[in-house]
Parts: sequence; structure tokens; C-alpha cells
Amino acid sequence: MDEIALTLGVEEEYLLVDSETGDTVNPPEEYFRDCKVALSDSVTHEFLQCQIEIATPICQNVGDARKHLTHARAVLSENAKKYDMRLMAASTHPFTSWRRQKPTQQERYTKMEKDLQGAIRRMLICGTHVHVGILDPGLRIDIMNQMRYFLPHMLALSTSSPFWEGDLMGMKSYRLSVFDGMPRTGIPEAMASIGEYERMVGTLVKSGVIEDARKIWWDIRPSVNFPTLEARICDMCTNLEDTLAIVALYQCLTRMLIDLKKRNIKWRNYPALLIGENRWLSQRFGVRGSLIDFGKGELVSFKQLNEEMIGFLLQHAQALGCEKELLHTRTIVERGSSACRQVAVYENQISVGASKEDALKSVVDHLITETMLGVE
Repeated sequence: MDEIALTLGVEEEYLLVDSETGDTVNPPEEYFRDCKVALSDSVTHEFLQCQIEIATPICQNVGDARKHLTHARAVLSENAKKYDMRLMAASTHPFTSWRRQKPTQQERYTKMEKDLQGAIRRMLICGTHVHVGILDPGLRIDIMNQMRYFLPHMLALSTSSPFWEGDLMGMKSYRLSVFDGMPRTGIPEAMASIGEYERMVGTLVKSGVIEDARKIWWDIRPSVNFPTLEARICDMCTNLEDTLAIVALYQCLTRMLIDLKKRNIKWRNYPALLIGENRWLSQRFGVRGSLIDFGKGELVSFKQLNEEMIGFLLQHAQALGCEKELLHTRTIVERGSSACRQVAVYENQISVGASKEDALKSVVDHLITETMLGVE
């Protein structure tokens, strides 16, 4: 198997919060300047001023990704402290309101706000995007079709958005509820070929609805800028080890599906409606819930499904050198994702008599600390 076709790239989006209040803050431009000195073009603005995004260079393996992500978090955090800010990794803020956020003053974001109006103004959300290199465009579409089945599994492991504007929303990933208000999102339908994909994109471009495929925000998509397949479904992982576990999982799944194709076998393509139901179950319950096993036609606990995935992916993890990171998915299941831990902090504070405001601030403090675990 050509391992060069399985290179990695990871994008992470963070929130910047005030050191004292824990509320989101709009950083001075000097902060971004300082970060760019160390990270160059790997760091960029996001739609809202209180957000910042980093992207790794091309990584040959998960170990490379670890090095770059660790360095990026350290740089962003150290520079934030100079301006009385802290770096926070989570897909939603526990209590701040989107209504008070200001968009970044750049031409791209100004046009997006004009085009999308209220749908994009609520985008006080952060995500993790993982790219795996697949050089053949046709193979990219083939693997995308099959990989859709596993997207809910990746989401469950990453969930980090149980709060919205100070309220527990009763789900582990409220981020997706916000993001689904945008057009061209969710689980894509299976496509027969790269030609079908290009014709579909061409129709949207020719009609003037979008400029190019970068305005298609599916949970998984062929990248426009790179020869990669980009998984976009994941919440922003608070703990860096959780991010790396998902990166390893995605790389191993890609290797497995390519290996199956070489043996003239493929994972069954299921309707987007069915995969979407598992997406909802992951969004609602995360690793504490169950997903539908379409072959059995019944719900199976996520813990069991994760063990099954480890079973058929372990040989691929060993070949790729990411066995440790893949096995960390067990840790996520046992101790809960970031969303589970945030809710536990909040409920514990309420149980000992803390006010709702103080309990939410404790969640922010927890997130700030966990963002830097293993980094500082």
C-alpha cells in the first residue's frame, strides 16, 4: 500500500477568553502578529474575532501531527497570556452569547455575512477538521461514500458542546444544531463518480450560488485546495490526546477502506437518511449512547462498536505507527468526551450550592486547564 497517499493535515479552531471573567474576548491585532511570527501562515483568523484557527503542514504520520499541534497550542496560549487572555478548546462557549460577537473585518468574511445573514451570525462554534491524502480524485469520492458510515462514530468521540448561551442543551454536540442552519451541510449523498460530483458542483457555480466547492460544508468533502479527503464532522476536542485519537482513527479507516478496495471488497454504502439518524444519536448522547448497527437492524452501545472498530483497525494502526493513539479511543469512552466532563463539572458545582453563573465559570476554568494538558 502506498503510504504517501495517507498523509495528514489537521485544522483546529479555538476560542479566546478573558483571564478573569472567562467570557470571549476580541484580541488585538498584535496577538495575531505575535502568533504569526512563530507559526507563519499556519495560523489564521476565523469568522468571529474571538476565534483563531491553526492548520498543520503536511504530516507523514500521527506523530508529526502531535508535534505540530502541541507546538501550536503552546504558542497560541503563551501569546494569549501577554494580553490577559486564555486559550480555550471547545466547540461552544458555556455561557457567552453569539449576539455580542463581532465578525472579523476581512473581505471574505464580509461577503459571507452578506450572503448568509443570520445563518452565519450564530457561528460561535469551533470544530476539528482532519485531512487524509488520497491522490486519485476518483478514489477520493469512492472512499468518501464509504467513510460516511463512520462519521457518527468520529463525532461521538469528539463531542464538546453541551452548552449554549448558559443553558445545558441536552445533547453532547449542540454545535451541529447551530451549523446545520447553514446551507450545504450534513451527510452527503453517495455519488457514482468524480464526474457526478464535478457536475453537481458545476451546476451550483454556473448558477452563481457559490464561487467554488469551498462553499460546500458537508461533514466530509474532497478538499478544494489539497488532494485530500476532509472530515469536518468533529467537534473541537478539548484534550489534545482526544484529537490525536480521532486523527489516528480517520487515517486507519482510510487505510482499511483502500485495502478492501485492493481486494475487490468495499464497505456498504448506506442511505444518508440512515447515517443521519446515527449522526443525531451521536449528537444527542455521544459515547454514552448507542448507534444503529444497520446490518443487525438494532441499537448497539457505542462502547461495543468502538471495540469492534479497534478490532478491525488494529493491524492498520500498527502499520501506520499510531496504535497508542487509536487505543486512546477506549479512554474517551471510559472517562467520557469533553462534553461529558463539562456537564460533570457543572452538575458537581450546582450540587454543592454554587450559583448557575459560578458553575458555568467553573466549566470555563476546567476547559482552559484541559486545553493545555500535555502541552505546558
